[in-house]
Amino acid sequence: MLSLGEGISQLNTLNFGKVLIANRGEIAVRAAKVCRAMGLQSLAVYSSVDSNSPHVWTADQAVCIGPPAAIDSYLSIPNLMHVAREFGCDAVYPGYGFLAENVNFAKQCAANGIKFIGPSADSILTMGDKAKARELAASHAIPIVPGSEGAFENVDEAFAVANDVGYPLLLKARSGGGGRGMRVVRDEREFRELFAGASREAEAVFKDGALYLEHFFTDVRHVEVQVLGDGKGNSLVFDERDCSVQRRHQKLVEESPSPVVFPALRAKILKAAKKLTQGICYEGAGTVEFLLEPKTGNFFFIEMNTRIQVEHPVTEMRSGLDLIRAQMYIALGGALDSIKYKNDDDMGHSIEFRINAENWREDFKPFPGVLNKWSPPSAEGVRLDSAVYEGFRISPYYDSMIAKLIVFGVDREDALNKARKALAGFTCSGIETTIDFHLTLLDHPAFRDNLIHTRWIDTGGLRILGEVN
Repeated sequence: MLSLGEGISQLNTLNFGKVLIANRGEIAVRAAKVCRAMGLQSLAVYSSVDSNSPHVWTADQAVCIGPPAAIDSYLSIPNLMHVAREFGCDAVYPGYGFLAENVNFAKQCAANGIKFIGPSADSILTMGDKAKARELAASHAIPIVPGSEGAFENVDEAFAVANDVGYPLLLKARSGGGGRGMRVVRDEREFRELFAGASREAEAVFKDGALYLEHFFTDVRHVEVQVLGDGKGNSLVFDERDCSVQRRHQKLVEESPSPVVFPALRAKILKAAKKLTQGICYEGAGTVEFLLEPKTGNFFFIEMNTRIQVEHPVTEMRSGLDLIRAQMYIALGGALDSIKYKNDDDMGHSIEFRINAENWREDFKPFPGVLNKWSPPSAEGVRLDSAVYEGFRISPYYDSMIAKLIVFGVDREDALNKARKALAGFTCSGIETTIDFHLTLLDHPAFRDNLIHTRWIDTGGLRILGEVN
């Protein structure tokens, strides 16, 4: 990774020295290591079921934050604020998931004089509201997906505008993300039932049951742009990532650059992401997401995630930049123009495969249990981000992702070949995982020939060759 200086002493605006890492798993391990490299103290928090997790001993200190249920531990703002004050933390690193995009958490940090390592509460609020985000994008002449002007809590009010949006349509939680609170509605006959289900899920997960209506495109790709902002109107943008291999709106494979984006189109997409990031004076790492119609080259803004993404290593492998370190560097007052990274036409190709504890042959059913054997591959151009080990018990309480395998090659074909070899040599037993799914995917002509779309898995793409019952 390219350096951002040897330590925090080089910065002009030192405003924190001890970081509470409000997360778990591999991102918490990563954050603790970055803190140590930058001369910052780190404090990990963990639930009672996570006492043997690697992030606990990677950090300088660790405190039990509550019982296994996330709502009583990793999602408990009062508990986190109490620990931060009690142990003298003057910054919080949220990572991804949990409270990373929670505006109340960001506000509580500010109210307690604690630096939230990420965007301002105003940015989180604006971009977290799908309707406001669309309005902002449109004001910058960025194409948006046709949809409702606002979000709805009342099913009758939503139904009244559904025909104007046009079927099929997508119900999306106003405060959502990660595929939660989303439903595809084919016609008006199923609208009310699906609206009720999506709203209940959104209320349970995000404490906000309001839904936004968006026209649903078929056979489109999902591309996104990694951005960094300094909070003063300056920003950096990185080549797009293609995240079209999904199941139930959850990403499984991400790669950069997109195999269906040509240079002129790339320039337009990056320009749109940069305009939006600068338009809200965004601070820290974020991702601007688009739908792309490969046949026409048309793209549409769908949302901005105001946090680091799970798939950020894809960009790191190509750019040589440590994005977690960049987040902390910016939060400390570091200038964007001092961040050096690769940015040319010969940056290679990178692909990330999410290794989930799931039985993919049974509709990706979660599969918690004990890792009897765990021997990841190791080779040039192969990276593994994880926080599990042989004998580790995979908990049913949290997300099923247990590792990320990232490969880098001189081009896509080279990366695919390295990936096949790495996955074939990945030893894991005791639980079901998505390792075999990825091996199957790599040999599928539709994936190799770039003929997939965001619904390809959900509509039985792999059944073409009879791999799935």
